[in-house]
Amino acid sequence: MTALGDRHDGEARLKRAVGFPQVMLFGLGSMLGAGVYGLIGEAAGELGSAIWMAFLVSMVAALLTGLSYASIASRYPRAGGAAYVTQRAYGRPIVSYVVGLAVVCSGLTSIATQSNVVARNFASVTGIDAPLGVLAIGFLVLLAGVLFRGISESLWLNAVCTVVEAFGLLLVIAVGISYWGNANLLEFPTKENGSALEGSVALLVAQGAVLTFFSFIGFEDMLNVSEEVKNPERTMPMAMIAAMLAATVIYIAIAITAVSVVPWQELAQAPGPLTLVVERAAPWFPTSIYAGITIFAVANTALVNYVMASRLLYGMSKQGLMPAALGRVHATRHTPYVAIGALLVVVVALSLVGDIAALASSTVLLLLAVFTVVNVALLVLQRRADEPRGAFEIPRFVPLLGALCCAGLIVVRVAEGDWTAPIIAASLVAAIFVLYLVTGAGREGRIDAFLASERGS
Repeated sequence: MTALGDRHDGEARLKRAVGFPQVMLFGLGSMLGAGVYGLIGEAAGELGSAIWMAFLVSMVAALLTGLSYASIASRYPRAGGAAYVTQRAYGRPIVSYVVGLAVVCSGLTSIATQSNVVARNFASVTGIDAPLGVLAIGFLVLLAGVLFRGISESLWLNAVCTVVEAFGLLLVIAVGISYWGNANLLEFPTKENGSALEGSVALLVAQGAVLTFFSFIGFEDMLNVSEEVKNPERTMPMAMIAAMLAATVIYIAIAITAVSVVPWQELAQAPGPLTLVVERAAPWFPTSIYAGITIFAVANTALVNYVMASRLLYGMSKQGLMPAALGRVHATRHTPYVAIGALLVVVVALSLVGDIAALASSTVLLLLAVFTVVNVALLVLQRRADEPRGAFEIPRFVPLLGALCCAGLIVVRVAEGDWTAPIIAASLVAAIFVLYLVTGAGREGRIDAFLASERGS
């Protein structure tokens, strides 16, 4: 394999500069987002004091797909993530194009949303009287600058943000662990007359698992930086699994602590559930500090998605699915500077649109569809005798169960009755398909050259 980071055929390439601690924290940071601070209350409304069960079940479901991604990373440590794997498995550019841009869409909506949240929190903490749009754009430009500077700098910033947001969660556990044992951890919500809700416990847990599943989906972000990781065949699987297990331990401990300190009924109504937990368990602690922690957590989510999206566009360009310019790498910084700049233009525009919550919700469905397609792609690749084997191989039933779980979650989400997100998701796929036809992506001959070089590697 050609050493990345050197000039190859006169062209600068990405640089393998990331070790296990950085990529593990990168994955953990993408999972420990600011969303958990409000998610605990939402989950309590659905599951009562049994929130921990939802996190446990969703971790098992997510781990199936996570193991598939870990195996893929050990086989094909390439930027391009899901787009690369689906192209290799199916040989259909249209599938890879839709899958790749679906993931990019999820990243773009997340970055734009988080930029506005950072702007609001920063203004409230510092008291700066400036238009929120200006602060959001300033934040996005700063992120783009860090990404341009280098992958090491980007992941070190991620590590700092991850440590800060993990501190906020560990603080909740530390001040509330003495309350463990005070609550019945199997108390489910009831109707107003005190009777049990319709449906089995298994159904309630499944609905809660759908809600918490997305706390564990950092593996797509991690896969897209594998081309810049040292010894990725072994490092990536270990980092993915370690990040998921660490997140699981923290989430379950948070869930138990929260319902032990504050009755789940109050948690479900609280605007800031974890802030309320700290106020009850440690009234001496200045809870205003959580506003600062939130800035780091939200900024980290935007950073992770920006890194992922830029590497995905770079990888798709190398595959011949996107314009060749997006595959250009800076000669000294070894970063995909054109992709970073192009994304900056898009996310700035999205950040100025305003509320894009419906769009963000629809991309969740797209991600589930992507995970289903990727799990099946791994099954296809496992059956081919001439495909390279990785350092981390898994039984075929793992990606099969992973595909079934993700497809099942799509069904559960659609069955909730709100058709807004499914309709927007379907419209996005249709728009991507039309874009593919209009631009003639994947039909310039570059894709054939790419596949030929891959077969020879």
